[in-house]
Amino acid sequence: MQSNVSLVLPLQQLFALARLDARQPLTADELNNIKPGLSPDCCCPSFLADELADLSDRYYEVFIAEEKQVPTRHNWHDTFNALMWMLFGRTKSLLNYLHCQQIADYGVHPRTAKRNRLTHFDECGLVIAVPANKLCEGNELLNQLALHQWQNVLLANRGEWGTTLFPFIFGHALYEMLLTPFIGLTAKWLAVVVPDNFATMDIRVQYEVLDKALAARLTALDGLAAKTVLKPVPLLGIPDWYNAQSPEFYADKSYFRPLAPTAPATTQLPLQASDLKTV
Repeated sequence: MQSNVSLVLPLQQLFALARLDARQPLTADELNNIKPGLSPDCCCPSFLADELADLSDRYYEVFIAEEKQVPTRHNWHDTFNALMWMLFGRTKSLLNYLHCQQIADYGVHPRTAKRNRLTHFDECGLVIAVPANKLCEGNELLNQLALHQWQNVLLANRGEWGTTLFPFIFGHALYEMLLTPFIGLTAKWLAVVVPDNFATMDIRVQYEVLDKALAARLTALDGLAAKTVLKPVPLLGIPDWYNAQSPEFYADKSYFRPLAPTAPATTQLPLQASDLKTV
């Protein structure tokens, strides 16, 4: 990636947090070197150059679980995956465990529907944090989001993003695609409850809180066993995450699609105050 490319806000924030001034993908050794600054606890495995990982008789997820190492190629996709391991170590470890559990029970192929949903969230997941003292307005906005009421939740109420709704990218493929953003880029979101003072926390503390909350939420939802949990959101429509957010942009129904009449309601709403006790 050229250094003069204008980065969208989530990438700016991630690069600043990880101090990736060169804006080039990192090797496994380079990622191991920055891990202590981003992942102070023991939830994050180490990273191993992909060519050194023997995957001839073990599936990728099983290798990670057994070796406590993540096979890592020298490209952006795997760099972002490693950074998400550092920031969401508990959640990524949980996903790894759930994959291995499914593999032990049902084999590697064909992939189960649950594993497909776990992988989709791992690649394209968005976490939306709602402070406990804003659950009433938060649930109303999330319900609008689930019902594809894009004009209301993303345009008319854009000031609520960053005050009531706090979006954080979890899916590493989303970061890779944001290097060259395109109309059509879509995430699957999952909401969590966070403490009242979330907005004033240091960004590293926010990630620690999010990681604990997200892991607890996925556990409570049986690892996305139901297909009715995740809902889509046009990623470039999140306020201030794209530089062309005009009313005309939000009126593009090829991107901001209306809800299909047969679409099932999400089973993740409403959020409850009791959800906070798992954080």
